[in-house]
Amino acid sequence: MKKITIYCGSNTGNNPAYKKEAITLAEEMTLRKMDLVYGAGKVGLMGIMADHMLSVGRNVYGFIPQKLVDVEVAHHGCTELTVVETMRDRKWLMAETGDGFIAMPGGIGTLEELFEIMTLNQLGYIQKPLALYNVEGYYDKLIEFLNFSAQEGFLKKAQMELLIISDDPSEMLDKMAAYEPKFVPKWGK
Repeated sequence: MKKITIYCGSNTGNNPAYKKEAITLAEEMTLRKMDLVYGAGKVGLMGIMADHMLSVGRNVYGFIPQKLVDVEVAHHGCTELTVVETMRDRKWLMAETGDGFIAMPGGIGTLEELFEIMTLNQLGYIQKPLALYNVEGYYDKLIEFLNFSAQEGFLKKAQMELLIISDDPSEMLDKMAAYEPKFVPKWGK
């Protein structure tokens, strides 16, 4: 794994731990000589991750729709900044470019991206590791809901087992590196 796609907030959130852990993750990625793939924002946790990675000489690949460039949230310091027409284009390029995915704390956009990658893995369009960086238990209630969904028969238990969950960036990246793709058919047994 050389390029990690990070999904995270365009805000920093209310808990100072979110900013601190964004830097901790960026530092761990730097130690492993990994590059950042992200949504090209200069704001929030997105901007913190990009700024740190750039400051230590790592490559940052940003993908952003023109509409967000127009409202001045694009990070023009990216190693490569790709401006696309739609959010769909952005998400697909981020999915293709990254060797693995991490969802940090974030809002509805982060959740939507997380679920899209879960879906692409489930349907076999991609087979790449996906992790929740569960800073300060941010994703506890979501994890509880996903387990409930599996219990109710709407999500296969094996699919849940493919989701890496950790509050430690080193452990999380180790698990991602050890990930073995396993296609879990959505239909059938």
